[in-house]
Amino acid sequence: MNATKTMLLLATLTALFAAVGWLIAGIGGALIAFAVAIGMNAMAWWNSDKMLLRMHNAEPVTRHSAPALRDMVGELARNAGLPMPAVYLIREPQPNAFATGRSPDHSAVAITTGLIETLSRDELAGVVAHELAHIRNRDTLIMTVAATVAGAVSLLAQFGMYFGRAGRNRSPLAFVGLLLAILVAPIAALLIQMLISRTREYGADRMGAEICGHPLWLASALNRISDGGRRFEMRSAEDNPASAHMFIVNPLAGRRLDGLFSTHPNPSNRIAALEQLAREMGTGAPRTASLGRRPQDRTGLSGPWS
Repeated sequence: MNATKTMLLLATLTALFAAVGWLIAGIGGALIAFAVAIGMNAMAWWNSDKMLLRMHNAEPVTRHSAPALRDMVGELARNAGLPMPAVYLIREPQPNAFATGRSPDHSAVAITTGLIETLSRDELAGVVAHELAHIRNRDTLIMTVAATVAGAVSLLAQFGMYFGRAGRNRSPLAFVGLLLAILVAPIAALLIQMLISRTREYGADRMGAEICGHPLWLASALNRISDGGRRFEMRSAEDNPASAHMFIVNPLAGRRLDGLFSTHPNPSNRIAALEQLAREMGTGAPRTASLGRRPQDRTGLSGPWS
């Protein structure tokens, strides 16, 4: 189902580019826009995950550099019935995380150093389980492609400005196309992000709780990190707001126009849903032992459970 939605998203991007090109510069503009859209579609399908990781300066984590972190991810992945994803570290003080990849066999989980330094081991396990739920639900493909699409759509404004000047005598609808590129396209991209993120976060919260066995682990983590974007600015997220919906909590500081568009459900609503799930599951206080904690776990990183 998500593959179908992704294809529809890419087809929409192609149609939008071609329509703007035709409105602004006639058949020639439509052909150029179509060629650009095809190239972007191919890039989004095959390389959007790598682009996203580079965008946020993510570094691969090895078993030597952080053995306990990799063991935790591996154990939770086994609980979820998933192959071991690649693990990446983002050296940012803001506590946050995201998952990416076009399939469970080509997936990655990226965690900020701020998340490791802020959360207990149980809480970190809850966050990792949430991200693995996105991978298991195959949300990561459409979420990653949406980030690429949202960024690509912003190019329509530049496309419109250039071809609006070049083709104004050839197309009487050039002004309409230019207006579409400048106003409608970026808003459409934001709406795509909001729809995708809001409708998937609750499902990933629930499945993540089932993967780690304790809904309150994630509830406690969300309570700690929900205002991280306001306390710690993540420069890479501020420079690339189209990727904000990928993170478990909104990474944007909210000082710009991007802050007017909430890409995530209200944290208090998510926490309340997890607390209700905990009552349904009959789970009480978190227990570290269920994840096989060793007396001297070492991550190679700074954290309260290292």
